[in-house]
Amino acid sequence: MNNIVSACGAEQGLITVDQALDLIRDKTQVLATKNFKLDHALNRYLAEDVYSSINLPLFSQSAVDGYALSAPSTIEPNRSFALVGEIQAGHDSELQLTQGQAVRIFTGAKIPLGTTTVARQEIVKIIDSSHIEITESLKAHVDIRDVGEEIAVGDLLASSGQQLSVGAIASLSMAGIQTVNVFQYPKVAVVITGDEVAASVEDFAAGKIFDANAPLIQAWFQQQSQQVEIFHVADTEHAVTALIQTLSKSHDLILTTGGVSVGDYDFIRPVTLNLGFEQIFWKVKQKPGKPIFFATLQRADHSACYLLGLPGNPAAVYMGMQIYTSTVLNALQGQKQPPNWFSAVLTHDVKMDARERFLRMSASFDQSILKVKSLSKQQSHMLSNLMQANCLVRIPAGQTMLAGQIVQGLFIGP
Repeated sequence: MNNIVSACGAEQGLITVDQALDLIRDKTQVLATKNFKLDHALNRYLAEDVYSSINLPLFSQSAVDGYALSAPSTIEPNRSFALVGEIQAGHDSELQLTQGQAVRIFTGAKIPLGTTTVARQEIVKIIDSSHIEITESLKAHVDIRDVGEEIAVGDLLASSGQQLSVGAIASLSMAGIQTVNVFQYPKVAVVITGDEVAASVEDFAAGKIFDANAPLIQAWFQQQSQQVEIFHVADTEHAVTALIQTLSKSHDLILTTGGVSVGDYDFIRPVTLNLGFEQIFWKVKQKPGKPIFFATLQRADHSACYLLGLPGNPAAVYMGMQIYTSTVLNALQGQKQPPNWFSAVLTHDVKMDARERFLRMSASFDQSILKVKSLSKQQSHMLSNLMQANCLVRIPAGQTMLAGQIVQGLFIGP
């Protein structure tokens, strides 16, 4: 009996998870690009390299509040200088120092010509309004930020394909970049199938259930800074055909939940194929989410519409979003890299299954070693353990995994 259970869902001909991901990356056509203002480009992917047209710093400047000095060599303690002025940050000055002269200067202020070093104010003694004294030995060229020290004209600032994080936007802004060429976000439609979805509490009497998939998907896309349109469709061939046909004309990606298996009311795949979509794959040797479906439609203008059909169980939808939907979205925006799997130590045994499994787990560091622990309630209709889960962990097909073995996973926070 155990052998029969372990082989369930692993019939001959199923492709592996990695094969499915490779097909998505290989078959997905990159979207067009567009110039965006940098302050509106958070989380978008660069479509071209960005080079600096300026030096950073723009000019040699003081790294501290103190005094710019002019001296021929190392300055010994008790050396005095004539104070000839002051330079504030953001102010230009015509001052030019000669040996034995000093000027009061502040952090970020432009270094005057003739400066050989800067003394921080903590080692300076004010003798009177026009003279100062250095209280410690001071070497040449101390606390001076040289022009172009961080970035020189022509330096590569960011590479094509890089995602614009908060830090990337800050760095480019400091270099004077105001617009960037990025890949457009795909226009995405989400189709929730199923007559079993309840519209109100009263519907429970008819055997219906609350819809977790639409809120799950909506929140997931919000986390990616992307907008989606969500549609609910009845489990009839006519309704599914009409909606998919309409959406295929205007959207880059149609994401469906439910209706991709072999039941009497699973219309997504046959309808899609009848409308001219080409199947790229159907069914993957994985658990949950075996009957996942991916297809493409080439339109007359040479653009494409993709359909990613996820099974209807919420856990399969969640796994599909984290692994497959993210791969499609990245590929549409020029990102053809595999998911960023981490490696961690398994803290307990995990039984064998004929299919590769994705288990919701909790990852944490123990004495600088990343370890993962499985959570209860892993069935595909259950989501409650997502309150504690922060990763999905891959359990290879046909292997019993023992405590202490290394597994791969994907973080799913925040």
